[in-house]
Amino acid sequence: MTILFFLLGLAALILGAELLVRGASRLALSFGISPLVVGLTVVAFGTSSPEMAVSVQSAWSGQVDLALGNVVGSNIFNVLFILGASALIVPLVVHQQLIRQEVPVMIGASLLLWALAADGGISRWEGGLLAGLLAGYTVLIIRQSRRENAATQAEVQAEYQEAFDGPPKGWDAHWGVQALLILAGLALLVLGAHWLVEAAVAFARHLGVSELVIGLTIVAAGTSLPEVATSLLAAARGERDIAVGNVVGSNLFNILGVLGLSASVAPASLAVAPAMLAFDLPVMVAVAVACLPIFFTGNLIARWEGGLFLAFYAAYVAYLILHASQHAALQPFSAVMGGYVLPLTAVTLAVLAARHWRAARGAQ
Repeated sequence: MTILFFLLGLAALILGAELLVRGASRLALSFGISPLVVGLTVVAFGTSSPEMAVSVQSAWSGQVDLALGNVVGSNIFNVLFILGASALIVPLVVHQQLIRQEVPVMIGASLLLWALAADGGISRWEGGLLAGLLAGYTVLIIRQSRRENAATQAEVQAEYQEAFDGPPKGWDAHWGVQALLILAGLALLVLGAHWLVEAAVAFARHLGVSELVIGLTIVAAGTSLPEVATSLLAAARGERDIAVGNVVGSNLFNILGVLGLSASVAPASLAVAPAMLAFDLPVMVAVAVACLPIFFTGNLIARWEGGLFLAFYAAYVAYLILHASQHAALQPFSAVMGGYVLPLTAVTLAVLAARHWRAARGAQ
């Protein structure tokens, strides 16, 4: 029964996210809202709605490790797995705005979360701060979209409408149908989140694995399936930067919106486990920082860089499994990763970014 409820919850989350994204994006476009704003907010935030549902439900019911692990694990999964797999399909072109603004904002949000969690908890007022920053960011990109020229608007509109099956038409063209899709999607998300959280907690207790590890792996990957579908579909269709923008926007929403609301509704401050402070949060920050040199080199994510992302996600999951089971291979594995692989990767990315920057300066 636990496995059945887990699968039913996962299916409800995926279907609910699909209905919510379709209804909200159609409704926004029907009312003439900027396609750029639709892409960076409705689509990115909509695909993160399962994370919102699961983390808020977990925080409300007292499963704090599951709520935090879901957000941190989803952000790591989004960059390393989703961008890695998407780049293997086709090298991903990265828009300059993502490099100049969205990625630095994502890095800043990741550092802020780490700083807020440093005292061992995230209080209600800190959750309100995160939610307020999300509102400010949304206002900023709305104002920026109004200053865009007509050519840019038309280009972005063509990309997003093609990626999400064209402009509103047919059975879902009326705003009433779109509103019903949104309500149905939200209902399925709430129901699916409840089933998934209950099943995940039961799994953790049965297997003797902490809720934090379950949240960082199974639940994080499960709630990120809408981002997987959206980004892989966009990459397969050769869309310009939807795959990348969806991931960056979703990561921002996870930190500022999901954790902000979760901390605000939790009965008490969200306690941050020492293991998350010592390892998982630094990994999330490092993954966000690594996006800058990879995105900067050639303004694209090459296939070998996508493979590198996937390899590091496999190493991250391997570490979690070894640490949870206290396997004998944990110490040598950590020594090799920390002493050789990570420093060598960091130096390589820094050299590549410096060479590209010099080449760009020389061409000017």
